[in-house]
Amino acid sequence: MWNQRPSLRIEIDHFSEKKDVIGSQTFVSGGCEWHLLVYPKGDSLCDDHLSLYLCVANSSLLQPGWKRSVNYYLVMLNQSKELYRSSVACAVFSAKAISWGYRKTLPLSKFQGKGFLNEDRLIIEVYARIVDGESGEVSEKKDVVYFNGFQVFASQVTSLSKIFAEHPDIAKDFKPKNQVVKTEYMNVLLGLVNTLNKPSKNLSVDDLKNAQSELNELAQVGFKLDWLKTKLYKFVMERMKLSNADGSGVLLGLEERVKNLEEMESNLQKKLDEIDLERKKEKADGSRIQVLEESVKNLKMMVSQLKVKLDKGEVKSSDDLLWKTMYI
Repeated sequence: MWNQRPSLRIEIDHFSEKKDVIGSQTFVSGGCEWHLLVYPKGDSLCDDHLSLYLCVANSSLLQPGWKRSVNYYLVMLNQSKELYRSSVACAVFSAKAISWGYRKTLPLSKFQGKGFLNEDRLIIEVYARIVDGESGEVSEKKDVVYFNGFQVFASQVTSLSKIFAEHPDIAKDFKPKNQVVKTEYMNVLLGLVNTLNKPSKNLSVDDLKNAQSELNELAQVGFKLDWLKTKLYKFVMERMKLSNADGSGVLLGLEERVKNLEEMESNLQKKLDEIDLERKKEKADGSRIQVLEESVKNLKMMVSQLKVKLDKGEVKSSDDLLWKTMYI
């Protein structure tokens, strides 16, 4: 029986502008990591249809002779309805055939139709079920490897490689030396990244609070996570807009919220000044400064808006919970 939840869901914004192949985040099934490759202009043998391929992402880490028999199908949607559902395919993945899929799905001309994609966003869901597997199982007890000084499971290497490639200094100032402790913190980091890779509408207030708590803990042990702070900040802002739109809640502690915001702004400004001083000494990362400058700018704007709401008595209790979540 098929799982009602997809193994993978990918949302592609500004789809009409995409030309190059798009690789999704990975998911784990049957001891393998998998990802989806999307060819928005078709692959080399078909340039008039959208092409989709399911691929084994960690094939180099599997033992010789590995095989996976997989039943799978793909669904494409816009934000209001289903656009396409493939037939169910059964394929045997191996070292000689690490990808299978659909060369021809929807004609590219379909995507040019007015209103075919809402807000130019294409959603793709992958449903996959492992039927049989031979050899090469990634055992979390046995297949432990060292990655950038951390002892991790082989199944985690692909995800970590992407993170460290995009943020090479992420663990430069990491403090703990005990290998068991290092592994635990790395697991927390991967879990946090996975949470913040979900659509913001799928995250509850509790999810955001837990994410902030984990983010604070990881930052305290030396991880450089400004990029995740920015992402979480964006999610909280989106959540606040939804909260303000539903018209629910009561007034609670408005002056305290403004005070917290002003303190956040002050702390960020101090950090920005410190890093700006480092930049003058040619030691700081320009992207990090840009992130902080944007955060300070946003906070100043939100402090001003919240003060206006305070005067009018319009701030909701749900806002209070979210602002406390973001207080760092």
